[in-house]
Amino acid sequence: QVQLVESGGGLVQAGGSLRLSCAASGHTFSAYHMAWFRQAPGKERAFVAGLRWIGSLTRLEDSVKGRFTISRDNAKNTVYLEMNDLKPEDTAVYYCALDRTSRPLPSLRTGDYDYWGQGTQVTVSS
Repeated sequence: QVQLVESGGGLVQAGGSLRLSCAASGHTFSAYHMAWFRQAPGKERAFVAGLRWIGSLTRLEDSVKGRFTISRDNAKNTVYLEMNDLKPEDTAVYYCALDRTSRPLPSLRTGDYDYWGQGTQVTVSS
């Protein structure tokens, strides 16, 4: 079993920054990819960024390229999402997820992830 706990969400003005953290515990050695998804009110949960737990491979959704960075600290079993130049359309609940399956890239599909955190709210005011 794996437990994922997100933190770092909050209210920020447009143009501001936040850093989200996802602390993983339990059988984290089973992780292949870790990812951040977000879900805005009335919308489906959507991929934001992902990385391979071992190595340097990352993947970003087009609308966040140049603004968001995903990174990890293996020693702390923690994945980060650095979000800069935030926009009102970034407002959502952000979820961390873990995929145990070997894939060429972090998957965009929610169904491919085995474990999820409880989510953290990010609100960007205009």
